[in-house]
Amino acid sequence: MKKSYLILGTGLLLSAMYISGCSGTQSESAAADTTAAFETKPDFGGYATQVEHGHHLVTVGGCRDCHTPKIMTPQGPTEDTSRELSGHYGNIPVPDVDRKKMESKGYIVTADFTSWIGPWGVSFAANLTPDETGTKGWTEDRFINATRTYVLHGMTGARPLLPPMAMMPVKHYTDDELKAIFAFIQSLKPIKNLVPQPLPPASAPPAPPAK
Repeated sequence: MKKSYLILGTGLLLSAMYISGCSGTQSESAAADTTAAFETKPDFGGYATQVEHGHHLVTVGGCRDCHTPKIMTPQGPTEDTSRELSGHYGNIPVPDVDRKKMESKGYIVTADFTSWIGPWGVSFAANLTPDETGTKGWTEDRFINATRTYVLHGMTGARPLLPPMAMMPVKHYTDDELKAIFAFIQSLKPIKNLVPQPLPPASAPPAPPAK
């Protein structure tokens, strides 16, 4: 009889230890699941990577319309994908128009969307590729500052950006969206292209001779 009690007692003890162990394992598993549920994952707008998200934003935002040179095809002008987002090239002529007349009427004209003529003068689309003539060496903060405040190269104290860029609603992108766009343009092939400086209005008085 004593032996039976001993066996029964040992069995109860082992059962209790087993149940306790299972309970502990289940608690740890539940805690791990809860922790995982509250972990924040990077939000790339539904895309797998930040670069892919940036590619999407550049596409739907029409950035290539102005910043990518065009080539003529049987279907008309189309983007030159070999020079994606490399800006206006100096050998591309600006529209041959009466600038003074256009400026006096407030008209705006462009030939291939990389150069624009208006009351402000002539502006040229910038090179956005990560070349020394583009955005090489830029930081996220500098890029965000350029788009938020519309200043040249994102440099504090620099001149304001000219139309049409100054008219674009890019400042309304979120920081995460601008960071994604910056990540994408930094992933592009660097293309050397020094974009011409803007021209003053044709009706502006001539600059005084240098002394």
